[in-house]
Amino acid sequence: MTGTLTVADLDRTPGEVFSTAVTTALGAGDLVVPFGTHLPAAFPLFASRPRYPVRHLLKTAQVVDGPATFVYEPPKGALTESGTSYATTPEAAFVPRLAQTPLTDLVARVPVPEGLLDHPELLPQFVDFRVLVRLSVVENQSLLNGTADGAITGLLNLPGTRHTDSPLDLEGAVTEAAAEVEETGGSCDGIVAHPFTYWEMVRTGLLGRLQLAGITVSRTRMIPRDTLLLGDFRAAFTLLLPSVAHIALRRGEGVDGGDVFEASSRIGLAVHLPQHLMTLSWKSGNE
Repeated sequence: MTGTLTVADLDRTPGEVFSTAVTTALGAGDLVVPFGTHLPAAFPLFASRPRYPVRHLLKTAQVVDGPATFVYEPPKGALTESGTSYATTPEAAFVPRLAQTPLTDLVARVPVPEGLLDHPELLPQFVDFRVLVRLSVVENQSLLNGTADGAITGLLNLPGTRHTDSPLDLEGAVTEAAAEVEETGGSCDGIVAHPFTYWEMVRTGLLGRLQLAGITVSRTRMIPRDTLLLGDFRAAFTLLLPSVAHIALRRGEGVDGGDVFEASSRIGLAVHLPQHLMTLSWKSGNE
């Protein structure tokens, strides 16, 4: 049997709401608790430490559930270096048109520790701190590398983006690439980096200088160590949120026949200006 409960108490965390549903549910079947929120954003530690997911770089929009229509503005022909008049800028040749994208479900599954359901005092924190963080990892993976159903291509694989293979060291390469991002009329407002590169930025002081320039750096293991992703993320993309999500207890669906927790949140990605995005590899990353 599948139970479905409506969540109305927004003052509680998803883990607290789900724990209440588990302890009051009748029967030993599956339990599905729907949420009208974007669950990856509900991971509690995002509120207290500055580790930004890829989602943080994007603007967001609440949408109805279903395929979403947006404005897509690809360049016409090869991009050229910007001149000193509007007519000689690349964006003067952009050709806006309407496009449509489907929505897709992010899903993370975590085995239920044996005996956990007999300790309702432990359940909220396990869901909030261990299940939701897995869903955030799935979101980073999906936004960068795409989804299996093709609904999201992935920012690292997106047609129309640019690539620079720089002979410079990390700081010189980032400086040059950030300026190159702005040749298409945007502002370089974000970078996605692997944690190893992020902490090298911290060591050299580059991270602080980027922050002074208004650039937010997201770190995630879902990008290769020798690659950076730079761009005007807020102008180029919109994360579409239909507020369709759930946390479920699935009975007997684990690889060993045990129970699993399933967290799911529906999203879409509108790609407006892929040319505002650039992947970067640099000298020290290829040694």
